[in-house]
Amino acid sequence: MQIIDRRLNQKNKSTVNRQRFLKRYRKQIKEAITKQISKRSVTDVERSESISIPGGDITEPTFRSAPGGRRERIYPGNKEFNKGDRIKRPPPDGKGQGRRASDQGEGQDDFAFEISNDEYMEILFEDLELPNLKKNKLKKLINYKNIRSGFNTDGTPSNIDIVRSLKGSLARRIACQAPLRQTLKQKQGELDKIEGEENHNNVELKNKLADEIEKLKLRIKRIPFIDSFDLRYKNFEKLPQPTTNAVMFCLMDVSGSMDQQTKEMAKRFFILLYMFLKRTYKDVEVVYIRHHTQAKEVDEQEFFYSQETGGTIVSSALKLMQEIMHDRYPVNDWNIYAAQASDGDNWNDDSRICNKILSESILNQVRYYTYVEITQREPQNLWHEYTKLVEERQNFAIQKISEQKDIYPVFREFFHKQSVN
Repeated sequence: MQIIDRRLNQKNKSTVNRQRFLKRYRKQIKEAITKQISKRSVTDVERSESISIPGGDITEPTFRSAPGGRRERIYPGNKEFNKGDRIKRPPPDGKGQGRRASDQGEGQDDFAFEISNDEYMEILFEDLELPNLKKNKLKKLINYKNIRSGFNTDGTPSNIDIVRSLKGSLARRIACQAPLRQTLKQKQGELDKIEGEENHNNVELKNKLADEIEKLKLRIKRIPFIDSFDLRYKNFEKLPQPTTNAVMFCLMDVSGSMDQQTKEMAKRFFILLYMFLKRTYKDVEVVYIRHHTQAKEVDEQEFFYSQETGGTIVSSALKLMQEIMHDRYPVNDWNIYAAQASDGDNWNDDSRICNKILSESILNQVRYYTYVEITQREPQNLWHEYTKLVEERQNFAIQKISEQKDIYPVFREFFHKQSVN
């Protein structure tokens, strides 16, 4: 016999079990994701992932018989031993299925499973937030979110609730048929009594009862299986979702000193930032600025894939950011954030100019500013100037990335949850 389960799984039993598994082994899954994030390319960071966690971490406690003692066992299909024969105990380091070859005895395979895109992103960005975010001013255009709000007697066919409608139909038919069936049972009993008499001459009464019984059966049949009165529709209400104005400035150095590997790591950092913003917050605007000797505001495509290069004047990007903030993002109406990536090389005394622009203007207006220096060399002049600002400003943070595996830990360090001012 072959059984095929075609249920639609409306109770989401598998989903509940999966969420319970992810919650129980979240630490191991998070460690596996952290290890694998650095191996992904820029184009596939957002896809689903197959991860493995140590099999020993998912074992459950069980009761086993202790070695020794006297026990009786029944082995099916025994053709070798008789009652009373002595059976050698198997060696403790014997061969077994699911074990790895090892000179230390036994091992155990890792438990591998596929994690969905949403699950991957949820674990990747949990416990992260934009620091110092506050509701400066709510947007005039408020977003609305449809939420379930009980049932209604009116609605569109696509929103009909079949189960609730059938329950209403069943209740109505029971209520309408109950008195008719009770009367039918009474009339049928009277008819059976008359027909059971040996000498009954009351033909008129018998025909009358038979006629009433037929009319009652007909009335019961005429009660509709489902009526428009029974229909119930899922009701949805629009819940207003006020959003906070926030903008993120992404400043990336694309000068000649930034080789292809350094640019690739900078792109990875900004892609993580972009996905975090879009997943965690609604309607956060992102401004992309690329710079060498000159800075230019670009779209997302050009920011990540343009091949333009040149010398290095970092202050050009900061000056352009100032202009855009003044024209489009008033500090009283917006939460302003910035993330800057560079290899630290800068032209002559331009790093001092960057320090001055940040300390006298930008850091007084932004909620949080991050700088990541991507280099395997000693810190460059821009790093030393920015270090002075870290000591003076709480809304300014700097980190260094030397290898690809450093990107995600640095990203988490920048945006870990903290108290809101």
